[in-house]
Amino acid sequence: MLDKKGRTIDYLRVSLTDRCNLRCIYCMPEEGVDKKCHQDIMRFEQIEKIITACAAIGIKKVRFTGGEPLILKGIDKLIAHTASMPSIKDISLTTNGMLLSDMAEDLKKAGLKRVNISLDTLNADKFREVTRLGDISKVMSAIEKCMSLDMVPVKINTVLMKGVNDDEIGDFINLTKEYPIQIRFIELMPIGEGYKYFDKCSMKVEEILERFPELVQIKDDSKVASVYKMPGAKGSVGLISPISCKFCSECNRIRLTSVGTIKPCLHSSEEINLLPYVDDQEKLIETITSAVYNKPEEHHLETDKKSHSEKMMYQVGG
Repeated sequence: MLDKKGRTIDYLRVSLTDRCNLRCIYCMPEEGVDKKCHQDIMRFEQIEKIITACAAIGIKKVRFTGGEPLILKGIDKLIAHTASMPSIKDISLTTNGMLLSDMAEDLKKAGLKRVNISLDTLNADKFREVTRLGDISKVMSAIEKCMSLDMVPVKINTVLMKGVNDDEIGDFINLTKEYPIQIRFIELMPIGEGYKYFDKCSMKVEEILERFPELVQIKDDSKVASVYKMPGAKGSVGLISPISCKFCSECNRIRLTSVGTIKPCLHSSEEINLLPYVDDQEKLIETITSAVYNKPEEHHLETDKKSHSEKMMYQVGG
């Protein structure tokens, strides 16, 4: 699929739920979370129909996100159904890792290729503070399990927060020397709860290169990350800079929210409801194609300092 700017759109991120078993400070409020009712969340059968339509018109990569996708029963069956589509070449998952260790083997058998695990600190006490509910030992166990299953590189998503975890950048980078993982440092974005921390805690990924000039850039097919390695390291370091060096011109993705709307751009308020068409594949394909074609050219985080999205990250998928 091509949008009106000539970008090839072949990547679908599917938010399966707005619920999560953690309450990360930059993602969800500690209390008063606006949860959708069960009947408002898409059923797996509806998701399967939408993915089938997307696959028919050029989607090749699917990533399942949340909230936390692993709190849902039967996700392995959804992955297996997606893997059965010949045109889908890559299936991945973003998770906080709390439930992953016990599920990883079944998920891989179902067709899951890769995982991104959110981990913003290596300090157990700080992890509890940032996530409000988390147990870092479960996340570390999940990382080890995925490596043992050869789901490599395991990608670790680390949101950079000045005054919170910037003192651990070197510790994260050192992990790549010994393990086949990719640490992905991501700039904090002014969306949802992240807006409250943006002025005080935001920092540019370029600061990492200033602190660690021994990092050497390598070739990588990522459209969002600049990838580096330490000399002799088994893993790598990805720098994701949606604000200081935005990648809108190469964006290849659309998002499906858990309530059945397509978001052509994460930071736009525009959403297109697909639920009225899930039982009419021709109309469904027509609606998705139109949404893709009219995908916004770019976001304006660098000037507006705030996302135009009316939803928080846990409601649209990380």
